[in-house]
Amino acid sequence: MSGRALVRLAARAALSAVTTGSLIAIGALPASAATLDKPPRTTKGPCQYTETPEDPAVRPVPLPPDPRRTPTRPVSAVLRTNHGDLGLALDPAKAPCTVQSFVHLIQHRFYDATSCHRLTAYDRLKVLQCGDPSFTGEGGPGYKYKDELPTDLPPWPGDPTGVRKTYARGVLAMANAGPNTNGSQFFLVYGDSGLGPNYTIFGTVDAAGLAVLDRIAAGGIQPEPDGPTPPVDGKPVLPADIRDARVCRR
Repeated sequence: MSGRALVRLAARAALSAVTTGSLIAIGALPASAATLDKPPRTTKGPCQYTETPEDPAVRPVPLPPDPRRTPTRPVSAVLRTNHGDLGLALDPAKAPCTVQSFVHLIQHRFYDATSCHRLTAYDRLKVLQCGDPSFTGEGGPGYKYKDELPTDLPPWPGDPTGVRKTYARGVLAMANAGPNTNGSQFFLVYGDSGLGPNYTIFGTVDAAGLAVLDRIAAGGIQPEPDGPTPPVDGKPVLPADIRDARVCRR
């Protein structure tokens, strides 16, 4: 398997992603043979954060704390962007391991001075995807952890199979590269989206943050050669830069 072992999101693959309900997001960067020979370290708590030697961290960050009892009290956070603040209400009662990791990455400034690399404008997928300091769609924190998938999402209207569920406007969820591969990349839903229930929801975006997302989405998507017109998947025309991220209350 080559260094870039996992599939990178790209505009040409996105139509298939919408159809199948997947949102493949994280790729692998090259790792040395010596690194791959070492067994990955895994935390001993319930989250079992596990190193990914085949996909090293874009920015140095340790494994998150993994207490026997993960916190369940609500957490507020803010992503300060060049378009305004994205206020986030995190819900550790529903996704304790995900919130623990997200807060950990914020506290280690992993998201500071990054840019959201993907905007979509499909009928069934309207998201801004962020969380990769490399701005390639392949970068991560050098570890992965388990899914905490939603079980109570309403069905997507008009889907006779019942496979797609509604990820409602305002949802904050993790992107992944398959089961139990959560890392640092996340997506913010600016319009109701129909996906398989394969993505951990761990919070919501406030009203002011949704207005920011609407402005970014209204700016459109950068076209690619041989891509559809207007483009429906790619880098936003208006750069969506996260200047810094902060936890407001724990």
